[in-house]
Parts: sequence; C-alpha cells; structure tokens
Amino acid sequence: MVMLIALTLLAVPQEPASPGPVQKKPLPDEATYVEIVDVPLPEHVVLEVGGLVQQGSSLFVATRRGEVWRIENAVGKNPKPTLWAEGLMEPLGLVERDGWLYCSQRGELSRMRDADGDGRMDELETVADGWPISGNYHEYCFGPAVAGDGSFWLTLNKPFGGEPFGRAPWRGWAIRIPAEGGSFEPVCAGLRSPCGIGTGPEGLVWYTDNQGEWCANSKFTPMEVGDFHGHPWGIESCKLPESKVQHPGKVPDGLRMAEAAKTIPNFRLPAVWIPYDKCGRSPGDFVWDTDGNFPPFKGQVFCGDQYSSEVFRMSLERVGGRWQGACYPFRRGLKSGITRVLWGAEGAMWCGLTNRGWGSLGGRTQGLQRLVWRGATPFELREITATQEGFRLAFTQPIFAGSVVGPSITVKSWTYDHHEKYGCPPRDTRSHEVLGAGVVAGGMQVDLEVADLELCRVYEIRCGGVLSASVQTPLLHGVGWYTRNAAPK
Repeated sequence: MVMLIALTLLAVPQEPASPGPVQKKPLPDEATYVEIVDVPLPEHVVLEVGGLVQQGSSLFVATRRGEVWRIENAVGKNPKPTLWAEGLMEPLGLVERDGWLYCSQRGELSRMRDADGDGRMDELETVADGWPISGNYHEYCFGPAVAGDGSFWLTLNKPFGGEPFGRAPWRGWAIRIPAEGGSFEPVCAGLRSPCGIGTGPEGLVWYTDNQGEWCANSKFTPMEVGDFHGHPWGIESCKLPESKVQHPGKVPDGLRMAEAAKTIPNFRLPAVWIPYDKCGRSPGDFVWDTDGNFPPFKGQVFCGDQYSSEVFRMSLERVGGRWQGACYPFRRGLKSGITRVLWGAEGAMWCGLTNRGWGSLGGRTQGLQRLVWRGATPFELREITATQEGFRLAFTQPIFAGSVVGPSITVKSWTYDHHEKYGCPPRDTRSHEVLGAGVVAGGMQVDLEVADLELCRVYEIRCGGVLSASVQTPLLHGVGWYTRNAAPK
C-alpha cells in the first residue's frame, strides 16, 4: 500500500523547478483524436437506426420503420444501400448467428436470412413470442443480447400513457429465451425505458435505463435472474407462476438510495449512475472495447446517448462482489441522437442515429456516422478505481508531479432519492477534503486519500490543475463520476 502524505509527493523524483509560473498550453479538441465520419446516403434511405450488424463487407441496418438496409462499401465514398427487408414491426436490435439475422419485433423475437442469395430477405421465422402488448406506443422491445450461455435476452419498455387493450403483464421486464427458441422466461423486473442491452466479455448481460419516474438518473446496470431494478410498474407480474422475481412488496416512495438498497428485496443498484446533463442524458446502446480499437481505453465501455448526440465511456470493477465504476466524456458533436453502436471490421465505431421526434442536440433526424481513432494519445484521466482510503486515478500519460498540489484535484459527492417523481437532482451534495495525493507507477497514477467517504454515492473527481510531464498541457477532459457501492477491504 502506498502511504499518502497530505499533498506531499514522494513516489517519483521531482522535476526541476520551473523558472517561473507554469504556462498552460491550449486545450486540444476532441476532434484531434477522434474523427466523426459521415456516411453519405441518398435522401430516400431514411435509417432511424434500431439495429446494426456487419457481415463480411456488408453492413445491415434495421430501422424503427420496419426496414433492414444492406449497405455495401459503407466505409467508402460511394456506399451502396439496398432494401434487404421491409414490413417488420419496429425492430430495435440486430445480431448475427449461424448465417441468420436475429431481431426484436414488438411482439416477438424473429430471425431472417437471404436463402437464395438474390440480395433480399426471403426467410422469416418466429423464434419466440407470447408476451402481451397493450397497444401503447411506448411498449418497445429492445434486443436481443446473446448471453454467455447462448440464450437471448430482451428488455420490454413500460408504457407511457394510455393502454387501449388494458394493462399487459411483463412490461418493464427483461425476458430470456433459450438458444433454441420457443418459450420465454421473465427474469428481471423494475425496468423503465431500457434502450441499450448488450453482453460483456464475461457473458453477463447489461442494460442502460433512462431517467424518469422511479429512475433517479440514467444508469448502467448488470442483469441477473431475480433482480428487481426499482420501478414498480410491472411488479404484479411477479405473482404469475412464470416469474423468476420475488414480489418486492409496496415500494416505498422517497427513500435515499442507500436505504432503498437495504430495505427493498432484491433491489439492484446500478454499477454506474450517469449524471444527467453532465455525461449525456438518454443513454442508448453500448459496446466493450476488448480489442483496443481506441487504444488508451482498451477494456472500457463506450455508450451512445440519444439526446446529447455524444459517445461517453465507462470503466468497471468488481468490489466485494458488486459491480461499480465511473463514466467520462469522450466525443461530442454527432449529427443526431445515438441509439445503436457497433465496432466495424476496420476498428472504427459505427453510430446509428435517430431523434425519433424526441429531439437531440444534433440537428438532424437520423443517419449513420463512424468514430475513427486518429492515432495520437490524448492526455486524459483514463480510469478511476476505488481504494480503501479513497480513489486511484490512472492517466494516459505521465503527469507533472508539481501540478498535483492544492486544489488541482477536487472531490464532491451526492446521492439520489428513489421516488415516483420524474428524475432526481443530486441530494446531500458534499465537498470532500483531499487528505493526501501520492504520485505512483512512474507518474501514471495518483492515489487520493479522501475524507468522509460513504457508500451509495456518486463521486465527482475533477483534475483541472493536473498537467502532463512532457509539455505541461492540461487534460483533455479531466473529470469522471464514480459510483461507490462498496469499499475494498
């Protein structure tokens, strides 16, 4: 363990004293490191992307209008789109398995293929169905994600507004379908608007949810059989014999998050709270960078945001059996809201776009863009992890030790209420004293000792005064938001 001495730097040799005040260099722009490349398409190709799959040289794009477009030469100057399938019911996911494309439709999981090779889908089969719908426009079905055991997982949006055919069971649930198809199992309850669903490297299925009633803030959360994620809309379905979730009882309104975690049966805290309008607003799809496509951040998660038209990143760790981690800014400025992301064969990130009438910071209504890594490494706060006394900050380049003094690193925290109101602003906001800052690992890390740590809180760590060792430039962003659910022993 590194001994932390209050604001004294012992772990690496000190750089020679500067002859005068440090002159900060201009802050680089995100575009210096990540290029946004637009995919030019004819006006009649309206994507409003719901799913993305790459098969060889072909990119398949499902749209919420019920179409699947096949795009050849998608990374070139003259992409060639052809209508591969149409007539589907709002497909909001797409995966490939054994030559078939699997997609969610509103009332079923389907699979399809071009059996005769003429460039059009000619076989469409139902893999599983049977979950009712009430006729509400917001009863989306997202997925599938393929778990480590080969099963398919789908998330079912809860309705907003009227239900012309009566309340349907299993809304706000995650359901699981065996690899061979057939029946479905309702495995997790308490979801609200779970737009993003995907599988991590360990085979565990994760989802993003959007802030709203009973969802204090947007979040990123693992799903395991029996979880209750907090929204009481569909809990009466827990009483049905197919349910894998214990009925949580009446959900108390207004508990602080730590108390809710203690008192509500099977309540699953998110691994990462995504602070509203600090790091996106409406998270969508996500991917793990297991191959190092964006090299300084290999192993992290990249998530698109439907409102803010940006991609942010997340780092994760398991502490005391609980998942937790942090989110960070990455690349803003896409032309529309991001609903689906996919790693391309060449290592760039496909971003499928739509604002679907909800609006987004990007001024366009739909489209397709790519994020391309340009090769240079930004000076950035790479990762925050928890220590017993505070946090370890890892950077992408060595830091100038003389800059880690005084207020160069600040820490504040807050929590949320679990309540029926729409969203929740930060509660019980506190500023934390930094008791010690030790530079370790050859200048690549800083260990912080932080006063008055508590669990079930979001910690905002800002490193505005930290400079690089080489040319003493500031960090590109230098901020992260860490969700502390457990403390290392």
